Amino acid sequence: MRLTVVAVGRAKAGPARDLHEVYEARLSKRYFGQVSLIEVEERRNLAPAALKAREAERLLAAVPTGGLIVALDEAGRTMTSAAFAQWLAQRREGGVQDLAFLIGGAEGLAKEIVQKADLVLSLGLMTWPHLLVRGLLMEQLYRAQCIWSNHPYHRG
Repeated sequence: MRLTVVAVGRAKAGPARDLHEVYEARLSKRYFGQVSLIEVEERRNLAPAALKAREAERLLAAVPTGGLIVALDEAGRTMTSAAFAQWLAQRREGGVQDLAFLIGGAEGLAKEIVQKADLVLSLGLMTWPHLLVRGLLMEQLYRAQCIWSNHPYHRG
């Protein structure tokens, strides 16, 4: 299963980008094929509704044809790490070829994306900076593969 993270904004060198890269490097080809990060342009000079609409167009355009969409949204479903690993395993074992995780900008995701998503996922009740969400997502993907292989990283 190929993973594509499509995110608004460009992560500059520093801790947020480093966190993403550390966990991405730990992902095994055994469980996840190609892992790609696509960064779409972030504009701040538009009204919130126009901004979300523009970002939605760019985020959706980057989703691989036929790929399932996971929208990262604070109003989404919360899951334990084990439940998320199980959800991923079911998709992988079910033959899903492409899974795209969409991360909006500071204004969040447009309703259009949330409606098209196969899963709307929240990383908890707290609000996280959109640039940090990338690293948190990569850590959970790494944790999922550790759960699948009974690696001691996940002690839950």
